[in-house]
Amino acid sequence: MAGGWAMLPILVCSLVALAIVLERCWTLRRKAVLPPGLGEEVRQWARAGQLDPNHLEALSNGSPLGELLAAALAIRGQSRELIKERIEDTGRHVVHEMERYLNTLGTIALIGPLLGLFGTVIGLIRMFMQVMAGGIGDPAKMAGGIGEALICTASGLTVAIPAYVLHRYFRSRVAGYCVQMEKQATALLDELTLHAPVAARPRRTSATAATAPGAG
Repeated sequence: MAGGWAMLPILVCSLVALAIVLERCWTLRRKAVLPPGLGEEVRQWARAGQLDPNHLEALSNGSPLGELLAAALAIRGQSRELIKERIEDTGRHVVHEMERYLNTLGTIALIGPLLGLFGTVIGLIRMFMQVMAGGIGDPAKMAGGIGEALICTASGLTVAIPAYVLHRYFRSRVAGYCVQMEKQATALLDELTLHAPVAARPRRTSATAATAPGAG
């Protein structure tokens, strides 16, 4: 109330930032994004051939890492380049989901000080207009008015600084998760392509050998 009506958007930004931080803290838990032992378990499924649609659907809906690995398993019979391309496409969607609302949090960190400065400027303009209308009057009241105007700047910084720090923290956490997910996806890609059994070449029959050039 001391900061005036300009405090309203700052309070709204603080509530939105708090909601985003709580939601991202819950969503970006390590065990929710990278369940322990999931990569090795999926590679065992691939070795044992336990890749029915129910397994793949449960894997895709379980976690971001599971969604990435399920995308590779869905086209496991294709070439390595095609599987890798599918992993990259799915990875972009997964990263986008993990970074949800972070742009909004960064925007709040950017506009918080600006909103505070705007409220301060409006308060100072109002105070000087009163001085022009009625004279200086009591200097103590003028000092109090300046202090009230600066409340907006302090409030804007109070919202912006934690929002900026947490925005950078969540960004770095997502980047770390991406490195781990890429590692697990590469291991599964090697399992599906490098360790896959190579089909035996058909043997040449005696008739084919006899008609081959240079035979006889």
